[in-house]
Amino acid sequence: MTEPGIDTAPVRLAPGDPAPEFTLPDADGTPVALSSFRGRRVIVYCYPAALTPGCTTQAVDFTAAAGDLAEAGLDIIGVSPDVPEKLSRFREQEELSITLVSDPEKQVLTAYGAYGPKKLYGKEVVGVIRSTFVVDADGRIEKAAYNVKATGHVAKLMRDLGIA
Repeated sequence: MTEPGIDTAPVRLAPGDPAPEFTLPDADGTPVALSSFRGRRVIVYCYPAALTPGCTTQAVDFTAAAGDLAEAGLDIIGVSPDVPEKLSRFREQEELSITLVSDPEKQVLTAYGAYGPKKLYGKEVVGVIRSTFVVDADGRIEKAAYNVKATGHVAKLMRDLGIA
């Protein structure tokens, strides 16, 4: 499951860094640009695969918290390497109301440091590193969290942001 040429540690974003710009298709194939959210804070969360247990838990938790997050001025964008058709099935099956975007080339995931070597069941593999970023209204990283747990992460993030 490792890929040749990806053996270095991924970049790690830190508060104050500019958030890497992107325009990716959502579950309907409509382009979503990070720049279109300027003036609002955005949670960009990176997850390995739609329709898997951990990723479903996280997406359902973000959907449940979306109203409170929106009231606090935060939008949500989930990024995965899944194609739009799979994201559409994920959204429908789990009744998700959050924006899910497709990065099959993993360019955005890599730019955010959310793709690279990681441990999975004790083995070193290359894949998506479950990560969450809060991008401020000016397009800078406000908060970066790598290797987050799927369960309980949204509640912890809300506490950290003073929303819960």
